[in-house]
Amino acid sequence: MNPIVYAEVSLGFDHVEDLDNAMPASQFLREPLPYAAGFLAGKAFLAYRRRGGSRPTPLPDFYIGAHAAVGGYRLLTRDDKRYRTYFAGLELVTPGG
Repeated sequence: MNPIVYAEVSLGFDHVEDLDNAMPASQFLREPLPYAAGFLAGKAFLAYRRRGGSRPTPLPDFYIGAHAAVGGYRLLTRDDKRYRTYFAGLELVTPGG
């Protein structure tokens, strides 16, 4: 889990301690974001915008996908279309899929 994922998950909790208890570091690897993922996220976001993407703030989603791609991780997501489009070869885990 990287800081962006941590931030997104935190929305469901009132206190950092509650989140840390629900997702303990002993069970969820916590990693910083590598610069290579930042570069890849920027390029994927640029491709998205050039293809007519209009969502104003999807860059964190691209950063999450890039981190998984650079790190060779599987990504749990409900938005498989975007990740398949911009991160070919990224292994996805999709609920119900």
